[in-house]
Amino acid sequence: MLKRTNEGRIDAKLKGVKFGRKRTVDRDKIISLYTSGIGSTEIAKQIGIGRSTVYKLLQDKVR
Repeated sequence: MLKRTNEGRIDAKLKGVKFGRKRTVDRDKIISLYTSGIGSTEIAKQIGIGRSTVYKLLQDKVR
């Protein structure tokens, strides 16, 4: 059974099926808001995410 499941997943990936949870945060939007001078707390309020998530995404972008 595991073999058939893996074969099906491989076939689906070749056809372009994407697996996993869809992203809910638009990283480019966060970065553009930050570079326009808006603070992390305000960005978090506007988008509806936690401030720590904003910090994490901005830190990943800097590196």
